[in-house]
Amino acid sequence: MHWYILRRLLLMLPTLLGVAVIVFLLMRVIPGDIVEMRFAEGRFFNRELVEKERARFGLDRPLWVQCGDWVWGLVRLDFGLSMWSGAPIRQEIAIRLQLSLQLAIMATMVAVLLAIPLGTLAALRQDTWIDYVIRIFSIAGLATPSFWLGILMFLCFLIVFQWIPPMVFTPFWRDPWQNLSQMIWPALAVGYRYSAVAARMMRSAMLEVLREDYIRTARAKGLWQSLIVKRHALKNAMLPVLTVIGLEFAFLIGGLVVTEQVFNLNGLGLLFVQSVARRDYTLVQALVLLVALVYIVVNFCVDLLYVWLDPRIRYQ
Repeated sequence: MHWYILRRLLLMLPTLLGVAVIVFLLMRVIPGDIVEMRFAEGRFFNRELVEKERARFGLDRPLWVQCGDWVWGLVRLDFGLSMWSGAPIRQEIAIRLQLSLQLAIMATMVAVLLAIPLGTLAALRQDTWIDYVIRIFSIAGLATPSFWLGILMFLCFLIVFQWIPPMVFTPFWRDPWQNLSQMIWPALAVGYRYSAVAARMMRSAMLEVLREDYIRTARAKGLWQSLIVKRHALKNAMLPVLTVIGLEFAFLIGGLVVTEQVFNLNGLGLLFVQSVARRDYTLVQALVLLVALVYIVVNFCVDLLYVWLDPRIRYQ
């Protein structure tokens, strides 16, 4: 087990290196030039000023030299400066990461608290009115975009309560109540759809586990239904659900562009879109690498949780 963990940790390095090189090359292939975008006025711009700026950014050097400098900066944990704003990339990401990370954690908590009980209950009450209600709840969540649900929330607050949530982000450690009064609503909107996916998976996995021979044996021995579900069925059914929860959590870090716009949240998703539109090479590279790192770490944690949920799994 220890060697497996060590190998997985060591494999993260070449994976991140491959992602860094690929995103570097892809950013140079797409059309557009950030320097011309910054200095163009209509259809005419100062060519000499553009060339000087390209030299300042190092864009006039060969690609292999630029790629080497980028990778060497990653080794030193130096992501460089944003080509658009000139601010350090670590600073640009840090001020938005706390917001996106908090939203992802809160949405995951909402999804888990809804999906696991509802999916289990739907499986235990298969083809009853309870199962049908939960399935309708899940299908509605799959069909409802989180940003549209957020718009409905705002309309409801304005029309019914004559109130809207705070529109300026306040860190949790500065004012917990102000922070939660703003973040709970996007967390509910995102977590509802998130829970619909996990609940459907939980129901399917639980139905499959409940038909296994060891569950029939436990029932034949006279064990209580609640004990069978908690001790024998739930952990085995959680394996595919845990995978879905982990992947969805990684997606939430940088994939909530429209939802962030609805709730006026300046998170990583909005920064991602802005940096791509501006051809901010260094910032896009750093953001893609951050999302790749989140996916790798989440998958690693999910693999380790498999062993805790199912002791029969052993990594050798």
